[in-house]
Amino acid sequence: MRSNRAAVRAGVSMAATLPLLAGALALGIPAAQAATNPGARDAIQGTKPLWATAKADQGAAQDSSKISARVYLAGRDAAGLAAYAKAVSDPQSASYGKYLTARQAQQRFGATGQQVAEVTSWLKSAGLTITGTSRHYVSVTGDVAAAEKAFGTQLHNFRKGGKTYRAPEATASAPASLNGAVLTVTGLDNAPHKAEHDDELPPPDAVFHNAGPFSSYYGSKTADSLPEAYGTKIPYAVKGYTGEQLRAAYGAGTLSGKGVKVAITDAYASPTIASDAATYASRNGDAAYRSGQLTQVLPGQYTHTEECGAAGWYGEETLDVEAVHAVAPAADITYVGASSCYDDDLLDSLGKIVDGHLADIVSNSWGDIEANQTPSLAAAYDQIFKLGAVEGIGFYFSSGDNGDEVANTGTKQVDVPANSAWVTAVGGTSLAVGKGDTYQWETGWGTEKAMLSADGKSWTDFPGAFTSGAGGGTSRTVHQPFYQRGVVPDSLAEANGSARMRTVPDIAAVADPNTGFLVGQTQTFPDGSLKYDEYRIGGTSLAAPVIAGVQALAQQARQAHGGGPIGFANPAIYARYGSPVYHDVTDRPTGRDLAVARVDFANSFDAADGLLTSVRSLGKDSSLTAVRGYDDVTGVGTPGPGYVYSYGY
Repeated sequence: MRSNRAAVRAGVSMAATLPLLAGALALGIPAAQAATNPGARDAIQGTKPLWATAKADQGAAQDSSKISARVYLAGRDAAGLAAYAKAVSDPQSASYGKYLTARQAQQRFGATGQQVAEVTSWLKSAGLTITGTSRHYVSVTGDVAAAEKAFGTQLHNFRKGGKTYRAPEATASAPASLNGAVLTVTGLDNAPHKAEHDDELPPPDAVFHNAGPFSSYYGSKTADSLPEAYGTKIPYAVKGYTGEQLRAAYGAGTLSGKGVKVAITDAYASPTIASDAATYASRNGDAAYRSGQLTQVLPGQYTHTEECGAAGWYGEETLDVEAVHAVAPAADITYVGASSCYDDDLLDSLGKIVDGHLADIVSNSWGDIEANQTPSLAAAYDQIFKLGAVEGIGFYFSSGDNGDEVANTGTKQVDVPANSAWVTAVGGTSLAVGKGDTYQWETGWGTEKAMLSADGKSWTDFPGAFTSGAGGGTSRTVHQPFYQRGVVPDSLAEANGSARMRTVPDIAAVADPNTGFLVGQTQTFPDGSLKYDEYRIGGTSLAAPVIAGVQALAQQARQAHGGGPIGFANPAIYARYGSPVYHDVTDRPTGRDLAVARVDFANSFDAADGLLTSVRSLGKDSSLTAVRGYDDVTGVGTPGPGYVYSYGY
C-alpha cells in the first residue's frame, strides 16, 4: 500500500477476477464427502499469483526457509454476509438501513469457536506455530516444508520485476473436513505487499514552504508579469483553501457533523498531531476541539519504520485529521494507526474499527496499483468491508494520484483498495472558490507542467509534461457492481474486454495541489529545530477526508430526521446520479483551457537557492477525461447544493 498525497508512485504485477458476491474459497469437493474421503481438499482460490508462471519458475524454495502467514476465516455464512451487506446498503431493498451491531454481526457471520479450533489444530498438525488469533484470522510461522504440508502445494522461487520471490507453484488448499472455514491465506508469497510513500512535496519531517505570490481565493491575484497561457494572463495558485472555503464549495450550510464519528487509518502516528490540529484550527477559523473529540487507537509497537519511512506518514495523518475537522468541525475523529505500511497491519487497523464499531465513516488515504494486489489480499479486505457494511460503516478510499498509471508503471490500471466493489472510491478535482467563498467551477484533476524560460518571456515546452492527476479507470479484477449498472457507460465498463467491470472513482472532491488545502504541521527546520508551519498540499489524500467530512454532515442531517447511519454509500450515491445535488465536473468548465502560475523555492524552504516558476495546466489527466455525466476522473461528480440533505430519512 502507499499513501495518496500529492503525487505517488507504485510498482508492478498481478490480477484475477473477483465477482462481487463470490468469496475467495472455491469448494473443490463437497464438504459432505469429507467424511467418506478423509484426504479430500478444498482449493483456496487466488493463492497462486499470476506472476508465478512456469517461465518465471526458478526452482523449489529451500525447505528450511521461514514463512509468516495468515489464514483468514470465512466465518459462519460468507455468502449470507455478502447478500446482507448488499441489502442493508441498497435504498431499493426492504432491509435498507437495518444494520447489525458489531456483536450481532460477529454472532451471525463471524467464525465460530469450533472453526477456529479446527483450523488451529490443522495448522499445528502440519508443523506450523500459531503466533496469534483474531476474529478474522489465525497467524502462523514455520518453515517451507511445514507450509507445503499444510497447504498442499510446493513453494517455488519465481522471477518478478527483476527480482526473485517465493510463491505457491499451484493453488493452495485446505482439508475438506474444515467445511469451508478458510476464506483465504496470505503470506505464502513474499513479494512486497506494503504502502509506498512518495509525495510531490518533500517528506513532512523536513520543512516545506510555498514561495508565493499567492491568490487568497481563485483568481484574486493575476500573474501580470508572467507570460500568457492559452491566450490569457493566468492567476497565481491559491495559498491553500481553508475549511470555510471548502464548506461553502460543497454546500455544508449550518451543519457541523455533530453526533457523527469519523475514523481515519494510516500507518504510524504523528507525535505532534494534537497540538498541530489545535493550532491549525485556531489560526484558520475552525472550531476548537472539544475534550476527547480527537482520539487515537495505536498499536503496542511499530515495525518496518525505516523501510516504510515512518516520519513521512506523519503529514498524512495531519492532512486527514485537519481536513475532516475543517469540513465537519463538530464530528468526533478517531485515528487508528497501523504498526507499519504492510497490508496485514493496515488490515488490522480496519478490523479494529469494524470489531469495535469505532466510527460510521472511515477515511483512507493510501493505496497501491491493482497489479500489486493478490486475490487473497482482495478477499481479506472485502470481508472487512462487507462486515462494515452490515454494521452501517462506510469506507472511503482515495483513487490514486498517478492518473491512469501509464506514466508510472507502463500499464493502464486502477488503484487498490479503491477498486473494491464494497468501498467508495474518491477521485479528484481542481477547485475554483471565488470571492466571498462562492463556488465557481471544478475540472478533473490532472496537471501538465512547463517551466519559465531563462529570459522570462515564455513557457518552455508549453503546456509541458503530465505530472500527476486523479486515479481512475476500469478494474481488471472486479466485476461491475449492481449500483453502477445503467450509470457507467459501457465504453468504460468494457474497456478491458467484453465483460463489464468495476469502474472508479464513484465521487470526487478537491485534490489538485495547485488548488489545494492549507495544512499545519510541526516540521524540522534547517537548523534542526522543530516548529509548527503551514503549507499547501493536495492529492486524492485530500479528497478522501473532504468527502468523509461531507458525509458526516449528510449523516447529521439524516439523524436529525430520525434516520440512521449512511453506511456503505455507493448505492445511494448512484441513485442520485444526474440530479442537481452533484456538480457535474468537466475538464473545460469555462469553455477554454485553464492554468495557474506557481512559484516554488528551489530548496523547498527559502529563496537562498533561487525560485522555480512554472505554469500548471488544469484538467489534463493522462488518458482520463472529465466529461458530462459519469467519468473516470470524478465519478458521478462532486457534492453540490442540497447534497448533504439528500439522503433519505
